[in-house]
Amino acid sequence: MNAEDLKAKSIDELVKLIIDLRKEQFNIRFQKAQGALENTSQVRKNRRTIARAKTILNQKRMEDQAAQDNKKSASEKSSDKKKASGK
Repeated sequence: MNAEDLKAKSIDELVKLIIDLRKEQFNIRFQKAQGALENTSQVRKNRRTIARAKTILNQKRMEDQAAQDNKKSASEKSSDKKKASGK
């Protein structure tokens, strides 16, 4: 899964994807330990996909937080103007 696909997902979808990838990673590690894993590159791909998803999730959370902070500061400024004009 590439970054463009991950950026198109919502925060909830990314959280669910990370959980699913962690479960898959657990299963892959078991297969590797038992010697049943045929495609050993899957370990590396899975680990990197998790890291990519977590990075994009953190970016989206920071954007949401910044948007909420901007709304909050804008409402505080408008209430300050109302108080100043009311005196």
